[in-house]
Amino acid sequence: MGRVTTTEAQHVLATITGRLGHIRLNRPTKINALTVAMISAVRSALARFACDESVDAVLIDGAGDRGLCAGGDIAAVYHGITGEAASPEEFWGDEYRMNLEISQFPKPVVALMDGIVFGGGLGISGHASIRVVTETSQVAMPETAIGLSPDVGGLYLLARAPGELGTHAALTGARLGPADAIAAGLADHFVPRERLPVLIERLAGPRLRSGADGGDGAGVIDEIVAASASSPPPGTWPADRAWVDACYTGDDAREMLRRLRARPEAAASRAAGTLAGVSPTAVAVTLRALRNAAGMTLAEVLEQDFLLCTRFMGHPDFAEGIRARIIDKDRHPRWRPASLDEVTTADVEAFFAPLPG
Repeated sequence: MGRVTTTEAQHVLATITGRLGHIRLNRPTKINALTVAMISAVRSALARFACDESVDAVLIDGAGDRGLCAGGDIAAVYHGITGEAASPEEFWGDEYRMNLEISQFPKPVVALMDGIVFGGGLGISGHASIRVVTETSQVAMPETAIGLSPDVGGLYLLARAPGELGTHAALTGARLGPADAIAAGLADHFVPRERLPVLIERLAGPRLRSGADGGDGAGVIDEIVAASASSPPPGTWPADRAWVDACYTGDDAREMLRRLRARPEAAASRAAGTLAGVSPTAVAVTLRALRNAAGMTLAEVLEQDFLLCTRFMGHPDFAEGIRARIIDKDRHPRWRPASLDEVTTADVEAFFAPLPG
């Protein structure tokens, strides 16, 4: 047994086993959806592990077999808008600080991106130094479906994906399996789910302590990958690259939708249906933010995320998207405006104006 160093209402468990600091999100009935308290507990654990000389590396994973993390607890964010819970600004501010702290952590951080890894789940894993997917991994930034722009620094990663794969994923919330997540630069290694316990045991074991693999855990993971003698299930990339790159080039979301509708591929037609069904304002703002992110640092992207999410709080699509998908669950949001043709340049520009003060 490792020694327990922190729990937060049992929803975050932090232990030290051998030389490994282990942070486990422990809210499996909600696919480990993040709350303000959980984010605070993760940050506290990271701070302690950074200062603890007995810890060589940190592992982040999730309890249960459904996934690492389904993202932020959107229902809690909704209640924050109504004043019944912590404000969304408090939630996002702490979450983005956590994302940046993971990216800048002075020791290697290994993230096990098993199962569902949506939104904030990518934020807590995608900025780690070693990112592992399994055959069950589904990685996505589905924020446009709730009237919001992808945040948690996800656009920093997606802006650096090959071709226009990142544009497709950011605008439509496309779910990327393990092979496609690796191709997009959101993950590094594939390890079968059944081998994860071995991986965790080896990371905590004497070899990591001795520094025989350089002290970063990469050698252990390479050995596990080689021993498993398996590859991730085939993805759709690069088979889909022709239509993705052709349809998503440029800065005009309306033109992208037109191109998708004109393509003969069934996958392009499905993408067109998705793009036409999510928040038009969120799509237009996300496209501008994604193009900006290509020339930004992660810290700058997170600042942009905070600006945009704060702006979306005052836009009707965010509350409507949460209502339609999380609260009433009727799946029929009434966006305002209702189509991309109605979203003006001035509408988009307003989101990027500096916040007062």
